[in-house]
Amino acid sequence: MKNLLLKVASKEAIDKKVEKVFEILFGQDSPERLYFEEEDKAYIVDTGNDDVRTEGMSYGMMIALQLDKPEIFSRLWAWVKTYMTVPKGHENEGYFIWSCGLDGHPNSDGPAPDGEEYFAAALLLAEKRWKIKEYGDEARALLHAMVHKGENQDGYPMFEPKNTYIKFVANRQMTDPSYHLLHFYQLYAKYGNPEDSAFFLKAEEEARKYWLKSANAKTGLTPEYADYDGKPYDIDGHWTFFSDAYRTAANIGLDWIWEHKDIGQSQIALNIQKFFEIYLNSDKEIPVFKINGQPLRK
Repeated sequence: MKNLLLKVASKEAIDKKVEKVFEILFGQDSPERLYFEEEDKAYIVDTGNDDVRTEGMSYGMMIALQLDKPEIFSRLWAWVKTYMTVPKGHENEGYFIWSCGLDGHPNSDGPAPDGEEYFAAALLLAEKRWKIKEYGDEARALLHAMVHKGENQDGYPMFEPKNTYIKFVANRQMTDPSYHLLHFYQLYAKYGNPEDSAFFLKAEEEARKYWLKSANAKTGLTPEYADYDGKPYDIDGHWTFFSDAYRTAANIGLDWIWEHKDIGQSQIALNIQKFFEIYLNSDKEIPVFKINGQPLRK
């Protein structure tokens, strides 16, 4: 895979900048760090909410994997397993609590599937990079629950059996367009459970089509939460282009870089760039938008 950053900078300059940013966020002497170690574990703080989330922990594990930092990876995963594992007997057993306090106390008893998606991908790749089979086994156990939970025990799968879409939460029949991480589904199909390989290859295809459903045809904007038909789904005002939805464009880009399969989703990315062009070199504050581009609030 070609490093696209080489079009604008040398490898030396790229590596230097990545290391600088890493030290700001992970360095133990950095005043701006997000990563905190304790004994053999570590956690990443969500500074906007002063908690620890599976979202941030899984991102941190992926960063550690990509930069070949196995100790940091191990510390983060140890914290997740210690404090975020849903207790045995609960209907969400097999998943992870999406938010905990900095001391590890649970703020919920349920998961957020984007965290599990990143955990599974990071663990599968860690098994390959560092030859630690336990990581792969843990990923495959998690993926089994994400697909099959509820078949022979309490609870709900994270992937909708009817259409293969990833859900926003396991017990709701709705989704979040930014949760559709189809660049990971190839990994699940290749390195996950063989019996679910066809399911994940289908999920990859359907997720790519779903982007076309959920993105506004003119602006390219997607809602935070959406129905299976792609229309915005309103929970506490999360039907706009805001927060979670900012990630969809990045996921489209990653899918293209990894798979080079274009059924029209590249036009979504172009439409988003065109929509925000007026904000380039401008001091205007970017508001919250409806997906049709109508501004709602700052």
